[in-house]
Amino acid sequence: MFQEITYYLIGGIPFIAYLGILTFFLFFITGMIAVLRRKGKTKILVQWHYRLAYLSLTLGCIHLILGKIKIIHYHSHVYQQR
Repeated sequence: MFQEITYYLIGGIPFIAYLGILTFFLFFITGMIAVLRRKGKTKILVQWHYRLAYLSLTLGCIHLILGKIKIIHYHSHVYQQR
């Protein structure tokens, strides 16, 4: 079931790739909020920094789990064929 979700093609690209790209951009935006607030160039609340950080970590963990499930599934098939 998870492999169908992980490698569901959207525009010819697997879902896990989109999830990784989205996670990267969320981490980048989260970091930029901290940098811009420190320099005094934005009025974005610190609460948004924390919200984006939690969301980034959650999506990163989902991305990791989906990737690890694929690796575990692959290795279980390799060992069964021996």
